[in-house]
Amino acid sequence: MNNFIYQKVHNIAEATACCMNTPGSQYVGGGTNLIDLWKYNLIHPTSLIDLTHIDVGHDVRERDDGGLRIGAFVTNADTAYHPLIEQRYPLLSRAILAGASGQIRNMATNGGNLLQRTRCYYFYDHDLPCNKRNPGSGCPAIEGYNRMHAILGTSDDCIAVYPSDMSVALAALEAWVNVTGPNGERSIAFEQFHRLPGNTPHIENDLQAGEIITSIDLPSEGFAANYSYLKIRDRNSYAFALLSVATGLTLRDGVVTSARIALGGVAHKPWRKVDAEQFLLGKTPDEDNFRKAATILLEGARAFKHNGFKIELAHRAIVRNGLMALQPSSQLPGAQPSV
Repeated sequence: MNNFIYQKVHNIAEATACCMNTPGSQYVGGGTNLIDLWKYNLIHPTSLIDLTHIDVGHDVRERDDGGLRIGAFVTNADTAYHPLIEQRYPLLSRAILAGASGQIRNMATNGGNLLQRTRCYYFYDHDLPCNKRNPGSGCPAIEGYNRMHAILGTSDDCIAVYPSDMSVALAALEAWVNVTGPNGERSIAFEQFHRLPGNTPHIENDLQAGEIITSIDLPSEGFAANYSYLKIRDRNSYAFALLSVATGLTLRDGVVTSARIALGGVAHKPWRKVDAEQFLLGKTPDEDNFRKAATILLEGARAFKHNGFKIELAHRAIVRNGLMALQPSSQLPGAQPSV
């Protein structure tokens, strides 16, 4: 029996006070990942602080700069189907709908989505060593079965991948994460929010003690005309990505004037490389140029025993998704271009 205290809070100040004054406390929104972690004996909160009744972060609203602010406590489903998201940021909508199941999207919150833990087999087995669970204990995935694991940004301490589909699109859109905590409010560029493992793989993001994600800001550019999200997985229903690609393009007179490419399923965080995007500027968006951009994006990729196929898979997926972004309707089943 896991005994715990349940605390329902109504504002940020109350929530952070409860967190800082109750050792072992855990914030909870939809709880879809928290329950998994608890069930597998990976976390043991003494107190659950329920954020779902908090007085901020429950809507999607337009910003004065032309962008959108998405509440952290809006569900994934409500976000994906929101008219402003579907019309102006369809890349984000498609990415969210590629993740999890309908039931989970109905419960999961946007803030919680960003804080998902890895689905590494070794991390989820409490009886095995894992540097993310027990720093310094080792990473058995490096020499073990690592088919799902990272090929970019790895370290000798961790080769786990980050699982969120939503975050891959947010990385491509260059979103900002707004947080509030004991020391006030701050905004974090999405590129800096998640961390590579280095020698501290247990520190997964830039949140400080007691901080709460309150909203996510999207810039005015949503790539609504030319975009695509491609998720490659072992089965089409409720599976995490072997690899995913979010692509957004702006075209003028037949050439690329703006480009974003982010990868999922390949690193400890959504993976971008600005050099690959800049290479496409001023060029024709064709198969040859997407291949060259893919080569730049995958520089430094490192294969392990069971996941070497991911490097070629990623190269092909980047090219395919670039071509799909030229015709977003090509994302419909049976209409995808071959490469």
